[in-house]
Amino acid sequence: MDFSIKARGSNTTAGVDLLADSSDCILIGVFADGGLDGAAAALDAASDGLVGRLVADGDFDAKPGTTLMLHAVAGLHAPRVLLVGLGNREGFDAKRHGDAAQAAFKAVGSGVRRVLYTLAEQPPAGRDAAWAVRAAVLAAGYGAYRFDQMKGAPEAPKGGVEQVTITVNGESAAVREAVTQGSALVEGINLTRDLANLPPNVCTPTYLGEVAQQLARDFKLKAEVLDQKKIEALAMTSFLAVAKGSTQPPRFIVLRYQGAGASEAPVVLVGKGITFDSGGISIKPGEAMDEMKYDMCGAASVLGTLRAVAGMKLPLNVVAVVPTCENMPAGNALKPGDVIRTMSGKTVEVLNTDAEGRLILCDALTYVERFKPAAVVDVATLTGACIIALGHHNSGLFSTDDALADELVAAGRRAVDPCWRMPVEDAYQEQLKSNFADIANIGGRPAGSVTAACFLSRFAGAYPWAHLDIAGTAWKSGAAKGATGRPVPLLTEFLISRAQRKTGATQADVDLASGAVAVLDPADGQAAVLPAGKGERAGKNDKNDRNGKSKDKAGKGTKADKAERAGKTAKAGADVAVGETAEAAAASNAQPAALAESKAPGKAAPGVSAGRVVGTPAGRAKRK
Repeated sequence: MDFSIKARGSNTTAGVDLLADSSDCILIGVFADGGLDGAAAALDAASDGLVGRLVADGDFDAKPGTTLMLHAVAGLHAPRVLLVGLGNREGFDAKRHGDAAQAAFKAVGSGVRRVLYTLAEQPPAGRDAAWAVRAAVLAAGYGAYRFDQMKGAPEAPKGGVEQVTITVNGESAAVREAVTQGSALVEGINLTRDLANLPPNVCTPTYLGEVAQQLARDFKLKAEVLDQKKIEALAMTSFLAVAKGSTQPPRFIVLRYQGAGASEAPVVLVGKGITFDSGGISIKPGEAMDEMKYDMCGAASVLGTLRAVAGMKLPLNVVAVVPTCENMPAGNALKPGDVIRTMSGKTVEVLNTDAEGRLILCDALTYVERFKPAAVVDVATLTGACIIALGHHNSGLFSTDDALADELVAAGRRAVDPCWRMPVEDAYQEQLKSNFADIANIGGRPAGSVTAACFLSRFAGAYPWAHLDIAGTAWKSGAAKGATGRPVPLLTEFLISRAQRKTGATQADVDLASGAVAVLDPADGQAAVLPAGKGERAGKNDKNDRNGKSKDKAGKGTKADKAERAGKTAKAGADVAVGETAEAAAASNAQPAALAESKAPGKAAPGVSAGRVVGTPAGRAKRK
């Protein structure tokens, strides 16, 4: 899809009369409480008051997200005009704008190829034209997304929007950059959705490694894909304990983007990559178990974010780290009661093998110390308990670093991909005590998402750290089943903001010029939004956490812990294989596993070429 920008004034767009525009359809926003302006006023004047009459007579109520297609409007050359409801001016915010943008592209129909989009002339309060332009690009991307590559005879494409001209009140470098950033963000989101939507017999750990290598070739990144022998050499025995119950070999992926000098500390994104989670010996219920292919959405989101960052050419260093394997039951699989040793040297008593995500992430969090990172954010579909706490609107945010947590909350608000901060306090660490090891892998049903984060904090004391639990936001169930692409917008906005501050932009510049976009639900076209000023203080940690001086059990670590992390006490521990938490098993809706025939490791399923990156030009799912 091609995008172009034109500055509009009066009835003209870059010197061309708007009324004489030859696009297949003109998209025009209309407020419900009268006072037509901009493109709506121009259309109304050319059509002898048609728009005003439609609103006044109740034929078009202009409620948020409503649309009305007009054909052969007198005074216009374009054969179609789509009126898009914006609601009342009061309360017109990012959510309203996002709903309208999504509704507009959804309503244009398959016969429209060229669109003139005028809604960017009406950004919501507190947002500028660059924000509205990126919102348009993202909405168009969501509207065009299709995933049908696994069907034996995919339906022939019916066509769709190919060219979008976006009109703004004043063109600028920021507006032009918004198109570039929006397009890169769409590609990152699409990659994330494609990887997550693939069946688990295709998207295996080996496949994810091939995707990372293809991304490295496409964007001149540095990729390392470690096989089992190399993982063993690093003493990642906790990770390997989870992996050993499956015939699919594990992979440990390190993908590096260098947009700044080699001496600059990178931001590290760690993504949980369980490509199928049966629960292991603590097996999940059969219902909705097919959705456990989405347990690698953390991995998909960090790969998608790196793809977006590389497309934007942000001036900072970013490393994506993905431990990836399956969690399966077998004679040699991890068992409840096993005690395993982690890469850090700490030992873990496994009380439930369906709390496996933290067991692979803890070794990854130890591994990334070698990068001396500026910050580490891990992303995981970690607990069903987070869905009980927050539902499907906010991702759960946990952090022992207030400044980093505030950055992520603010980025989520700007991107309209919200997260809500939850506590990581010493009191919850008590639930992880074990009589037989340094720590238990679950803390019981109370505060399950919090104790999971507390577990991870034990391994993240060497750097500023945050954890995003995306169990409730990474995918949709039911008739609209499919990956959402979250939290790629949040993570990308977080990195854009860091890059802009680095280059001297003020926070006000970041807020207004970053072009943060509304995250639109691909199922119902609704934009999730967190009202300004909410979420930052929710779940603040105790005094020790606020001062950045949490005790060892909160994850800061003693000298002995540091020695363990350095490998001085590393030994191979007992066998293990784990999954989500016990409470997650109860809360996650799993169902009969798909009967799709498993493919051999490293080989492509029918219709999928091995090594091709789904979502990139070389191997993207068909889209209108």
